[in-house]
Amino acid sequence: MLARRSFLLGSVATLALAPAAAARVQRGARATAETVVRGADAPIEIIDDAFGVPHIRAASIPDAFFGQGYVVARDRLFQIDLSHRRELGRLAEVFGRDFARHDATARLFHYRGDLDAELRRVPPEILACARAYVAGINARIDEVLADRTLLPLEYAILGVAPLRWDVRDLVLARGASIDNADDEVRRARLAALGLLDLDAIIAPLRPSWRMQVPDGLDVAAVSEADLGILQLGGLPFGPETPVADPAAGPAERANAGSNAWTVAPSRTATGRPILANDPHLGIGSFGPRHVAHLSAPGLDVIGGGSPGLPGIMQGHTDRFAFGRTNFHIDQLDLFVLELDPADPERYRHEGGWKAFRRVEVAIAVKGGAPYVTTLRYTVQGPVVSHDSGRRRATAIASIGMQPGGHGAFAMIAINLSKDWKSLRKAFPLHPSPTNFHYADVDGNTGWQVIGFAPVRKKGEGLLPVPGDGRYDWTGMRDFASLPSEYNPARGWFASANQNNLPADWPRDRIPAFSFRDPYRYERIVDVLSRQERHSLADSVALQHDTLSTPARQLLAILPERPSSAAAPAVAMLRCWDARIDAGSGAAALFEILWRDLGQRVLAAIVPARAKHLVREIAPSVLLGLLAKPDDRLGTDPIAARDAILDRALTAAWGAAHSLLDADPAKWRWDALHSVRIQHPLSRIPAIARAFPPIEGEGSGGDGYTVMARWLGGGPGWRTGGGASYLQVIDVGAWDNSLMLNLPGQSNDPRSPHHRDQYAPWIAGAMQPMLFSRAAVDARAAGRTMLVPKG
Repeated sequence: MLARRSFLLGSVATLALAPAAAARVQRGARATAETVVRGADAPIEIIDDAFGVPHIRAASIPDAFFGQGYVVARDRLFQIDLSHRRELGRLAEVFGRDFARHDATARLFHYRGDLDAELRRVPPEILACARAYVAGINARIDEVLADRTLLPLEYAILGVAPLRWDVRDLVLARGASIDNADDEVRRARLAALGLLDLDAIIAPLRPSWRMQVPDGLDVAAVSEADLGILQLGGLPFGPETPVADPAAGPAERANAGSNAWTVAPSRTATGRPILANDPHLGIGSFGPRHVAHLSAPGLDVIGGGSPGLPGIMQGHTDRFAFGRTNFHIDQLDLFVLELDPADPERYRHEGGWKAFRRVEVAIAVKGGAPYVTTLRYTVQGPVVSHDSGRRRATAIASIGMQPGGHGAFAMIAINLSKDWKSLRKAFPLHPSPTNFHYADVDGNTGWQVIGFAPVRKKGEGLLPVPGDGRYDWTGMRDFASLPSEYNPARGWFASANQNNLPADWPRDRIPAFSFRDPYRYERIVDVLSRQERHSLADSVALQHDTLSTPARQLLAILPERPSSAAAPAVAMLRCWDARIDAGSGAAALFEILWRDLGQRVLAAIVPARAKHLVREIAPSVLLGLLAKPDDRLGTDPIAARDAILDRALTAAWGAAHSLLDADPAKWRWDALHSVRIQHPLSRIPAIARAFPPIEGEGSGGDGYTVMARWLGGGPGWRTGGGASYLQVIDVGAWDNSLMLNLPGQSNDPRSPHHRDQYAPWIAGAMQPMLFSRAAVDARAAGRTMLVPKG
């Protein structure tokens, strides 16, 4: 599902002060500004600390969530508004007809069941918090519309206004995502060539599994056209200015993950649990996390939230710390439908013809007539492709489109929990596949996989399947059917998107086969298992660890007698410690070599007729073939391997001279691996002028180091994603906890918190996560009181 996604340090009322008064607030003065709002039940105090984190103090739990909605809109209004419009399918009404097809796609993935029934599924106390969060967003919108000088800069440039929110929106829009549907299509196309085994070059199945073509699937008829509107692409903000969903790109989906570890008191220097977490998300546009602290009688929680979703995703309450990484559950299947030759509005299902459910929508278009289209649905889900000429359609079944599949209230439920036992009542509201990490003030630690898994009549979801009923879903399993641990004897546990299913896990209940290469996890295990007294500083160091297992393995197979052209590269790499450090010239050489090697090996082992399908190679496959050459490299695989290595080393040495400097002593990885953050609409000249990019530094790390900083898509070397939000929690001694949030809390370039965490993030200098009332008050930089209207 698409993630739901500004302003100065003070509130609108603070900004409305005389310039001198506003300056005093920004310098740390304790004056309190007041602003009147609609929707709160009692006054709410917001204290912004020196790091731009708002600490919300309310008289009731719903009002605390009201405050969160307010401050998210204060700091990230355009970010959440653009995402909100996109998900609701309401872009064309303000941006024009070019956006209408995108709106239609978004509306295709709106929930077509009973929205009121969806809301009734939610416990009343949780729904009250969600309503309050939405009211807080709307309160901020009311303010900026009443005084348009307070609007974020984008609105005047684009000539639009923010859209008001409704709590029903949280369960309506389910997100149009390609997920793994393109993987299914690729495998079918390879199967049509008789080369299905080649898919293991791109994505080895974990756990291991032998793929089979589903009975009744004509693989020769499968093509990318079956993905239909899922291939629509980015939003057309002007010529050559697409705005794509960051989570939709292949580089992002290949690397998306996170690290988390929890260490029990018996293994820490503090005698208290330590929980560390660094979610890996896209880097280069709007920050994916906004940090806030919500407190009220019965609630005290701080951490990173997803802008536009109520609650805190990673952080701690006054009782326990929590973190999360991606688990893997295959939650989407592509169904191929046969259309009735007599009536293309019917499809074959369970031995007969069934009519599509049709929904006619008229999408408002700025300056023109409405865009009218028909949305179709089958028993499996939305129809993404409909070709009456070929008597063929395709539909998507996804967890997100099922009753309860929205997940909009899960964070609230988790935030309101008090302990491990009560969390188990919150987990059924959480459909997304997640490793949930836990540590509490009593010294307990826990790991629970949460998320919904489909129950299929047959098949495992690896290829498209016929939509005639044989492969339909029959239900869902929740977290109770997934693995967990509580107070493990070894004193720690970790997750980094590796295959963490128990060895004896039932073969008929494998949730997915897409677990990542285990390099990050293995490095974390190596460090944690050797530390008898793990400290907060150790966790910080581990989050910024740049030791590369792929680099180590490649160094072990460098040629003993390279050619004269390759010898300089071999000499530099042999003196290297395999750390992808920012200032390392050898690391830069390795990264150039690594990319070149992948391309050369692919060219050598993929038949010409499959090259358009197999364009990536998994690191474990590349390293395995280089370490143990086989007949895929020809009749003399060792000689072929040696030739590939020598040519790649020679080419990399030359490329490094061209990309970096004539003097290898001046090479640095961060000179290539730059960190540049820009507005997603920055190709619009007025936006580019108003929102200068945040840049000037580079980073160490890559996609396989614990300090995950992977490359963006395309031929460049810029950082495309990684751990933009980091936390290390000292459980119980909360004020010792640390965090970073790249590039800062605010999206407004006029704010002191627009880029104030860019340099610390680059340097790995963690910032305090203030929590106690005394610590927050001591570092207060601004105070705002939200006063209920009337």
